[in-house]
Amino acid sequence: MNNSKTELTKFCFSFLAVEIKKMVGSIEAKSYLTNGSVQLQHNGLNLEEKLDEFRRLLGKSDKDPLKIVSIGAGAWGSVFAALLQESYGGFRDKFQIRIWRRSGRAVSRATAEHLFEVINSREDILRRLIRRCAYLKYVEARLGDRTLYADEILKDGFCLNMVDTPLCPLKVVTNLQEAVWDADIVVNGLPSTETRQVFEEISMYWKERITVPVIISLSKGIETALEPVPHIITPTKMIHQATGVPIENVLYLGGPNIAAEIYNKEYANARICGAEKWRKPLAKFLRQPHFIVWDNSDLVTHEVMGGLKNVYAIGAGMVAALTNESATSKSVYFAHCTSEMIFITHLLAEEPEKLAGPLLADTYVTLLKGRNAWYGQMLAKGEINRDMGDSISGKGMIQGVSAVGAFYQLLSQSSLSIMHPEEKKPVAPVESCPILKTLYKILITREQSTQAILQALRDETLNDPRDRIEIAQSHAFYRPSLLDQP
Repeated sequence: MNNSKTELTKFCFSFLAVEIKKMVGSIEAKSYLTNGSVQLQHNGLNLEEKLDEFRRLLGKSDKDPLKIVSIGAGAWGSVFAALLQESYGGFRDKFQIRIWRRSGRAVSRATAEHLFEVINSREDILRRLIRRCAYLKYVEARLGDRTLYADEILKDGFCLNMVDTPLCPLKVVTNLQEAVWDADIVVNGLPSTETRQVFEEISMYWKERITVPVIISLSKGIETALEPVPHIITPTKMIHQATGVPIENVLYLGGPNIAAEIYNKEYANARICGAEKWRKPLAKFLRQPHFIVWDNSDLVTHEVMGGLKNVYAIGAGMVAALTNESATSKSVYFAHCTSEMIFITHLLAEEPEKLAGPLLADTYVTLLKGRNAWYGQMLAKGEINRDMGDSISGKGMIQGVSAVGAFYQLLSQSSLSIMHPEEKKPVAPVESCPILKTLYKILITREQSTQAILQALRDETLNDPRDRIEIAQSHAFYRPSLLDQP
């Protein structure tokens, strides 16, 4: 073993020596700036104009750069920061972006070995690390001679939740006060379960602040509150409550997309939702040729729908694994879960038909490749178990688990009762959502195994999914109080 380590180390040093000689005198010709941003080969003027226009809206002086910080270093938060760095990072006097994550998270030996393989399979990444004198630490980690940390590798462009997709290098800050105290725009890339706690801490650092920041939340998840009446609390509401930042300065960005694919320039779209003052200029500022950003005034409903699809994605993963990817079984599940989502949206939205497209698109991409569907599959296969919690190494937080509990708790309240079409008596809305009830018993109370999801689908007393939709459409279902609205 020691001999193999020695040989590998010798090889790496030899390789480094050759590569360094190749690069002497030619670094200026490379397409990377020293901060890791890709140089603007074209459209540079248009980008600078967009940046200048947004800076003017914020009242920034010529010598005061626009400062953006992304809080949380999950896949989407890291990709969002990297996209902005690559677009505007070349304008150093006008733009700065940094990303905050907690320090101390060690990278496992298995992940370090895989990361080393990823690095050596990409010549551009290999050369970049050599130029930054950062390659040897990955060699040492591969050999087991060094422990890497998540914040350390993020500086080199590696997000712990998706090491297969290297990003551009990022400025990483582990001190929360340093990260946020003077930020013009704060991006919330935290799970909904951590949002309130972190932003309560942030509020302490903003007590003497004169200007009001703009906050963009990427988080998809909800909490349920039962007082004074049952209602949903979304991440933007948590941020508003924790910091006192006016709700018109808090926006939500979401859409049917996978973070790694967006970074790899797959065509995608998203909506930024909130007050007109900020959503329209932000949509323009964030828009890229491969990433189209629309704007919408309906903040809370879009946010809630982003959490709702995660609930049913977990069940879809279970069905896929338990039926050996049976197309028929998956389509049966899809019919039932979409009817439940439609049923729930009629409770939450005055004009639910406007949500059908965005909700189904977001659900579809999550079922295809999202972490919640993956989680359901792994549970059903026995490769992970519920005792491992909601945060899974290499995947991050599985938001759908807490969302199952929140939606079940909300829809179980007798004060929201509806008339059962057959029994002709008032029942809680959750009684019309057998998939949600089953997921609650699997994931939250743990009184049933994953096999229960198939039993729920095969229940002979189960109503036609169309009946559920007709019930929702034929009653005055809308309850504005559920979204804490008058």
